[in-house]
Amino acid sequence: MEAAEHRRLGVDLNNATWKMLSSGGPSPEASADERDDLLYGAYASAYHWRHAEGSTVANRARAEHLVSRTATSVGRFVAGLDHGMRCLELCVENPDAVEDWDFAFAHEAIARALAGLGKRRDARQQRKVAAEKGAAIVEEDDRKVFLEEFAREPWFGV
Repeated sequence: MEAAEHRRLGVDLNNATWKMLSSGGPSPEASADERDDLLYGAYASAYHWRHAEGSTVANRARAEHLVSRTATSVGRFVAGLDHGMRCLELCVENPDAVEDWDFAFAHEAIARALAGLGKRRDARQQRKVAAEKGAAIVEEDDRKVFLEEFAREPWFGV
């Protein structure tokens, strides 16, 4: 497969997955197959971004964030935490290759996964860090996007 085709598939799967998450994610009545399809879409997007034409560390970090958020939304909290931590790791190891909002989103994903796992104290701490990083996002439009997403459920009671 050509790198350009990987890029097209990565973008399409990313957009389809975010569309579902932004509309509230899978319904409580969603079947296991429907939840799996959503998660597999996020994983497939991440795979294609790894092999995409012009792929960057930022693309990889954002793909990890998407997998984390998707895993958490379908109740796979350990996977959500693992991928949220990988997102943060990529940001910390490559601060010049990512944007300020990537750090905020990494902490947000970790906080949601921890909340899903019932680790409320750690989740609240990560949520606080995410809020602080989000408030410090320099570009107003980027900050607005983060804050809108940050306000969305699920937060699992945290």
